[in-house]
Amino acid sequence: MSVDAASAAGTGPVIAQGVDDEPMAPNQRDPRAGTGVLIAVLCAAYTLFHLFVMVVYPLETWTYRMMHVCGGLIIGFLTYSALTQRSDSATAPARRGMAELALLGVAALGVGYGLAVIAYAWGAWWLAGVAMPPAFGFRTYGLPLAIGTGAAIVAGWLYSSRDRGRIYPGDLILCLASIAVLGYILFVVGALRMRAGTAMAQPGDLWAAVTGVMLILELTRRLTGLALVIIVAVFIGYSFLGPWLPGFLNHRGYTATRFFTYIFTDQGILGDPIAVSSTYIILFIVFAAFLQASKVGDYFVNFAFACAGQARGGPAKVAVFASGLMGMINGTSAGNVVSTGSLTIPLMKKVGYSPKSSAAIEATASSGGQILPPIMGAGAFIMAEVTGIPYTDIVIAAIIPALLYFVSVYFMVDLQALKLDMKGLPRSELPQFKVLIRQVYLFLPIIILIYTLFAGYSVIRAGAMGMASAAMVSWLTPHRMGPRQIFNALDMGAKMTIQMVAVCAAAGIIVGVIALTGVGARFSSLLLSIADQNQYLAMFFAMCISIILGMGMPTTAAYAVAAAVVAPGLIALGVPVLVAHFFVFYYAVMSAITPPVALAAYAGAALSGSDPMKTSVEAFRLGLAAFIVPFMFFGSHELLMQGEWIDIIHATATALLGMFLLSAGVIGYYFGHASMVVRLVLIGAALSMIAVGWVTDLIGLSVAAALFLWQRRMVTPATLTHGRAD
Repeated sequence: MSVDAASAAGTGPVIAQGVDDEPMAPNQRDPRAGTGVLIAVLCAAYTLFHLFVMVVYPLETWTYRMMHVCGGLIIGFLTYSALTQRSDSATAPARRGMAELALLGVAALGVGYGLAVIAYAWGAWWLAGVAMPPAFGFRTYGLPLAIGTGAAIVAGWLYSSRDRGRIYPGDLILCLASIAVLGYILFVVGALRMRAGTAMAQPGDLWAAVTGVMLILELTRRLTGLALVIIVAVFIGYSFLGPWLPGFLNHRGYTATRFFTYIFTDQGILGDPIAVSSTYIILFIVFAAFLQASKVGDYFVNFAFACAGQARGGPAKVAVFASGLMGMINGTSAGNVVSTGSLTIPLMKKVGYSPKSSAAIEATASSGGQILPPIMGAGAFIMAEVTGIPYTDIVIAAIIPALLYFVSVYFMVDLQALKLDMKGLPRSELPQFKVLIRQVYLFLPIIILIYTLFAGYSVIRAGAMGMASAAMVSWLTPHRMGPRQIFNALDMGAKMTIQMVAVCAAAGIIVGVIALTGVGARFSSLLLSIADQNQYLAMFFAMCISIILGMGMPTTAAYAVAAAVVAPGLIALGVPVLVAHFFVFYYAVMSAITPPVALAAYAGAALSGSDPMKTSVEAFRLGLAAFIVPFMFFGSHELLMQGEWIDIIHATATALLGMFLLSAGVIGYYFGHASMVVRLVLIGAALSMIAVGWVTDLIGLSVAAALFLWQRRMVTPATLTHGRAD
């Protein structure tokens, strides 16, 4: 994502290639694909549609969300087919076998019939004023459509070795199936709302909803893997197997018609995750795309290099700052790892970090961006919508926990560099700070965004002003945004959004199951019964569930699910609403670096060439503070800016010292190399400092001082021999 220093700063050496010079990525056009331009136009139109609806001409909510989901499905299947998995050779694909042709034929007939019925229905409505098509049309509409969609999906599974330089026929059929589902649900919008999830639901409603769920899960599988699909499948199975399950999991069960029609409403797929995806998430992803296309975002990275690149372990410290800043806007930990890690990871390896540590540092910093105010990867806006708490209160409450997290990661990076005697990058290889400081006006898009948010402007207007300011300040640099660059930003924004659309829709299925079965309320009762024995045990149980639910999901979707399952139980325990939602939000974010399904760590491992599982364990170790901080503000609400200023200052100061002791214990360096015993005592002292109360603070301070004196006395030149990268 970076640009050379000569471009961004006006002078200095090249430290990375620009976006247009990077290797082909999934969100970029394939220049040899004949369909690339057409898909780029569709992507730009998809982004413009959202901006037009949000800023100029609002649509009815149900209609807008359906168009958001189905438009994302259409572009997702086209993009995946033509752009992301190119074959090694540009030769024509092999001749199709009879089995593949048979599957594609069944798919074409089934989906074609569904489209024909919808076309007839819309034609009768618009041309003849007939409110409903003949009964046979809707009675038989859905089953052939579902069969055809299933055949196209199976063809995609079985016959994946095809020329990806053009659209695979099966994926084109899936696009048409998405249009058929959109047409049906929009056509019967009023009736379906009233009869969804009831005995009045029609067979056509059932099969349209089933087809929509199949399309969502297939696109989710392609873009994020099987983890989330399996979780959704478990929840769907739970809806039907409830009568045979024991304990609090037991429920009466539901028919397929009631379940699937209920799921495709604003209680499920079209609920809160998609509501946020179609507004806040796409808005800030497009804002990030404007920062990248204008090269303004690259200035942030180069500014960080100029400030910290020369310090010991400089690239790692740059990763902490730059990845945190860009991750705040990006909205997805793994996506931010790919964008900023392509620069920071090679440079970390250059100064002495192992591939595993380089990837883990980048993953930990990028994930932390999701908890960094004022945007928090759109998490602040979701929390405000779910809880009804004002946005400004949420942002203010997030300041100290985010500070503790990033201070902890910085300490770990610095102590590791000190332990291994790492140096920074030579000043000759870094941008010149005195030149970059003269271009500090390139921070204006972020400043304008923050100012407008706190000045009371709507989130939509603030995001739009941020985009416009990014385009405007680019005219003060060599990278002026004209029509072509704006088109590229719109195209890039849509392609960066597609994964979020699929994942949020899949998360909506889980939320719908929770609402339909009432398992969330029963989970709250379970937490209450555990809390009768030990409240911290109940909180630990809530932490584990939040992490498990968040595995394989981007932050926003993970939080939406955890907020539906876990937060009500915490509130029932007497935990304040803000504290409860921050608690589950933190663990939803940290699921991205928690083994065994650590998406951010896996993305970093792919860039560094390290072992994914070992990288995820290392990222978990470096991000350990994030697993402790929620228990800190659970016990001390002052860390969420609630209480008297003197208490807030006291809690923050002791927590910061606790973060340093924790980092020293984890890394194994406390004014010299620390033995295992010293490390364990340091971690114990850190936990003592983290706990609330003057007594525990004095204990922690006394232990820290005693260990300092011990280390000064016991550490000899021999023990100061520099370690090696692990």
